[in-house]
Amino acid sequence: MKHVRHFTPSLFLSLVHICLVQANYAPYFFDNGDRSTNGNMALLSLSEDTPVGTHVYTLNGTDPEGDPVTYGLAYEAGSRRYFSVDKNLGNVTLIEELDREKEDEIEVIVSISDGLSTVSEKVRILVMDANDESPEFINTPYIVQVPENTPSGSSIFKIEAVDKDTGSGGSITYFLQNIHANKFTIDRHSGVLRIKTGVTLDYEKSRTHFVIVVAKDGGGKLRGDNKVFSATTTVTVNVDDVQDTPPMFIGTPYYGYVYEDTLAGSEVLTVVALDGDRGKPNSIHYCIVNGSEGSFEISNTTGAISVIKSPNQLKKEVYELKVQASEVSQEGDISVHAFATVTIRVVDLNNHPPTFYGENGPQNRFELTMYEHPPEGEILRGLKITVNDSDQGANAKFNLRLVGPGGIFRVVPQTVLNEAQVTIIVENSAAIDYEKFKVLTFKLLAIEVNTPEKFSSTADVVIRLLDTNDNVPKFSSDYYIARIPENSPGGSNVVAVTATDPDSGLWGEIKYSIYGTGADLFLIHPSTGIIYTQPWAVLDAEVNSKYNFYVKAEDADGKYSLAEVFITVLDVNDHSPEFNENIQEKTMIIGSPVKIEAIDQDAEEPNNIVDYSIMQADPANVFDIDQSTGEIKLKSYIRSLDIIHNITKNKDCIWSVVVQAKDRGSPSFSTTAVLKIDITEETLHKGPMAAFLMQTKDNPMKALGVLAGVMGIMVLITIMISTAMFWRNKRSNKIMPVRRIIKKRQTPPPRTVRMEWLKFKRPSSTAEKFVVEDDAKSLQNENSTLPPPPPALAPKGDTPVWRVPTVSGSLSPKFINKQLKKKGHSSTHNALVSELKMKFEKRNAAMGEPHI
Repeated sequence: MKHVRHFTPSLFLSLVHICLVQANYAPYFFDNGDRSTNGNMALLSLSEDTPVGTHVYTLNGTDPEGDPVTYGLAYEAGSRRYFSVDKNLGNVTLIEELDREKEDEIEVIVSISDGLSTVSEKVRILVMDANDESPEFINTPYIVQVPENTPSGSSIFKIEAVDKDTGSGGSITYFLQNIHANKFTIDRHSGVLRIKTGVTLDYEKSRTHFVIVVAKDGGGKLRGDNKVFSATTTVTVNVDDVQDTPPMFIGTPYYGYVYEDTLAGSEVLTVVALDGDRGKPNSIHYCIVNGSEGSFEISNTTGAISVIKSPNQLKKEVYELKVQASEVSQEGDISVHAFATVTIRVVDLNNHPPTFYGENGPQNRFELTMYEHPPEGEILRGLKITVNDSDQGANAKFNLRLVGPGGIFRVVPQTVLNEAQVTIIVENSAAIDYEKFKVLTFKLLAIEVNTPEKFSSTADVVIRLLDTNDNVPKFSSDYYIARIPENSPGGSNVVAVTATDPDSGLWGEIKYSIYGTGADLFLIHPSTGIIYTQPWAVLDAEVNSKYNFYVKAEDADGKYSLAEVFITVLDVNDHSPEFNENIQEKTMIIGSPVKIEAIDQDAEEPNNIVDYSIMQADPANVFDIDQSTGEIKLKSYIRSLDIIHNITKNKDCIWSVVVQAKDRGSPSFSTTAVLKIDITEETLHKGPMAAFLMQTKDNPMKALGVLAGVMGIMVLITIMISTAMFWRNKRSNKIMPVRRIIKKRQTPPPRTVRMEWLKFKRPSSTAEKFVVEDDAKSLQNENSTLPPPPPALAPKGDTPVWRVPTVSGSLSPKFINKQLKKKGHSSTHNALVSELKMKFEKRNAAMGEPHI
């Protein structure tokens, strides 16, 4: 029985636990709709430009039993994990960048758990588009073949681009760059490329056109900003040739030569004609129309012209042949024609070289004198040169050229047939410079072109140059820096400036001058450029140590240049230190130094640095002096007059000390002075007034100035207070009933004002004090301590009206010195108040005013 009672509670608890477990309800998500930011993420939509790390949603649910819930996210196998969740708070964060063009829906398994039950749901998250894609051209590259006779306005190609975005971000418009310089236009919506209206293509002028097409989307939002993207591509338009141009001869005019040893049947020259339509040219057919007189023939296919007779059978020296070139179509039809003239000259053998001639016959040296820097393009007319080759035909063809310094002159003509007048033209004027070349020498060379012998001849061309003033004097430096001691005598050299002018003769001679505000004390030698001081000039570094002015170099023709001169006057130790005038007597308080000062008027250190020393004192062991500051003080062991009396029997404590002020210049200068020092012991306790009096003992004017300033401040404060009280009383002036005034002023307490302006507290010793007080008998503000007279009653009959004077209505100042309250009022003041009061009462009685 006991055993059964022992297990009964345990069995009961187990049954209760089983019941509770069976009664547990699963947690669930809140369904807040598709626009909610919390719930189960169903129908959540996110823009693809949402930044990584953004809190995008909050999972929200509950447990029916009120147990705490946790949240979770899961993905299908192989899926990318785009989100993470805080399992306790349910905050969902984007951890992977979204791209709608790659994945526009994301499946996520969301779960909620109360620890016992877990509920999972599969939700789809929509990825919304953002304008993050640029247009892309498809089927590139674009190469178009267009016949040159295509009518203007015709469509020749369609460009197509795609944009993966949706909406306006996916719409595309097209346009061309450099639209005004283009022969084409494009439909902005369809992308169809057309030839501009009124424009034609011409293969012979331009075979290829490069058209840059721009595709631009309609724009859209991207990370909060409106973005527009574009892309470009190049369309290559190749123009196809069409037969619309006649043939053209190449290399005209044509000249041929038949020499005396040429064999019959030999080729003289070949003419060449090409179809003007170079893209798909037709073949050319040649023929001689006239002029051959049976002596020449031409190949119908190659255009080679041959002589069919021996040279001794040719009756003319020159033959002019008219040659026709015709196009032959693929069908064999002869269509358009072109004509050319061929000149054939019968010449002898090459047995004469080119020869130069002057005015008097053959000549191999030509000379000319000219000024430098002639204009470019000018012909050297002083040279009369003719060149000739007595041979005929190709044997008389030769080239001309100048051999020598290149780029200065050129010769015309460069190719000569038989004979020509030789012209030499200036090509580089700057190189024809007298300062560089006094004489220019060239070789004029004539050499045959197409002969195996290559006969040649030369002639010397000598050009002598004359100088012109084409150069400006130039200083060796843009500025000159010089230094001169201040004790230099007048006429001392300072610096030499140098300028050069490469021109010759008078143009190369230079004259120097100086000018400027700083040049008054200086002169310059006009030829040598030496700058020196005026004979009367006295330099003083203490007055002016810096001078600057300009120096001018000028040639005979007025061309000049400038340079700047900077002169520094060096300080020389030429001043001795000088003591101040008030150095003769000084009063020294034991424990406080006295100071002496000497000034050296030299301009620079170390000449103006002063050192101080004591040269003589009796006794010698009483004073010390600071070498730098000039402060003189007693030896450290002297702390009272008793010690001084023990040192010397001089009871008046006045010593004469010989002090020296010496500068640090070289050589050094010094000054000595006798200083009388009155030594006294401080009898006043330390305080601001005592210290001031002792400091100004030797300078009474300083003390007088300070006292005058204090008095001025006192007067200013008095005026300010009086003005403020006047305006205060004026603003508070009121006329009140008599009854009220008298009642209010029955027993006015007599008051006086005593003001302290300046007071120094008395030291515990016998130091003097300065106290300024108002005299108690002063009645300047007495009207403010008495009541105003009462106003009169209304007038009766002819009784004259008594008007209340407009005085201040305040009875007494509101500030009272506490110290004066303790002292009380003087008897004189009280008597005056009583007398005034009695006068007011008598006046009231005379006016018939009853007292209430």
